[in-house]
Amino acid sequence: MPKKQKKRRKKASDNVFDLFTQFQVAQFKEGFQLMDRDKDGKLGPDDLDWTHKHVNLPTTDEKIGIMLADSPTAINFTMLLSMFAEKASGEQDDDDVIIKGFKTFANAEGKIDAPALRVALTCFADKFTKEEADDALEMFQVKDGFLDHALIVKLLTGPAGDDDEEAKEEEE
Repeated sequence: MPKKQKKRRKKASDNVFDLFTQFQVAQFKEGFQLMDRDKDGKLGPDDLDWTHKHVNLPTTDEKIGIMLADSPTAINFTMLLSMFAEKASGEQDDDDVIIKGFKTFANAEGKIDAPALRVALTCFADKFTKEEADDALEMFQVKDGFLDHALIVKLLTGPAGDDDEEAKEEEE
């Protein structure tokens, strides 16, 4: 039997500007310039406080401090772009991690108890909101209180054979 080939992910560029279109970068730049009220080239507490008030979002000094602490350095335009890219991208688990994760919930017939999965989704690790859990369970097609493990895996990892197509694309 041939050795199973691990799915290769496309490597993200080290240059954050390559992750967005020119139009998107221009939009982010315009937003940054609007938020940078003191025009010092970085976003500070006063800039964020003004921005929140300007768009009618309630905030506190504590929340602003938490936002600023999300950045390892002062938030200049490049750092802001990096933060957006990080938040937008999320990390992807390899298919085998997804398969094993859902397999832990499956019974001998390959069925997953929907209420038990809802509790896990909303109470542990990166917690889902009630709405996110509802959306996920709807997508996973609950039948008689159970989900089909194989269907969930297919929805989250794609149909079998995608590995070969991705490998061919990367070789070209």
